[in-house]
Amino acid sequence: MPDRSLYLGRMHALDTQLCLSINRTSHYRWVRLLFRVVSRLGDGMFWCLLMIGILMMEHAAGVMPVLHMVVAGACGTLVYKAVKGRTLRPRPFEVNQAVKVGMAPLDHFSFPSGHVLHAVLFSMIALAYYPSLVWLLALFTGLVAASRVVLGLHYPSDVLAGATLGALLAKGSLMLVG
Repeated sequence: MPDRSLYLGRMHALDTQLCLSINRTSHYRWVRLLFRVVSRLGDGMFWCLLMIGILMMEHAAGVMPVLHMVVAGACGTLVYKAVKGRTLRPRPFEVNQAVKVGMAPLDHFSFPSGHVLHAVLFSMIALAYYPSLVWLLALFTGLVAASRVVLGLHYPSDVLAGATLGALLAKGSLMLVG
């Protein structure tokens, strides 16, 4: 049976290598600026605007989807903070000087990506109610995920973990709502 630490070391090396490769794209000013805007919108503004838009377009029929998103989002915050508080993984730019940070992080730790967790969570819930938004939400969620690595704030595994947690929370909340 292979040594677990050897396997984890290889996984971390691959994660770091991917992080560095993706982060190099931030050397282009326009790439850095684009992903800074996407990341700032992913802080919550995009999702708030989406919920306001749903309420404006759907009126009373939009209340349930918006409440669903708000409650699930609060649960997502609790989950990601609990995981971050236990793993305490430093951000890539703090560990490797070759990783260039593209903007200030919102908190100290890297694993998992809360931005991606919420992007996947909100997108899956919104799409359950409004499937016609698939192109907008898929594009934005993908850009949010990419932004976290491009800007040197997360490793690819942080993004994958955030997406997985977001999908599990969305699936669970959709099952509860039925």
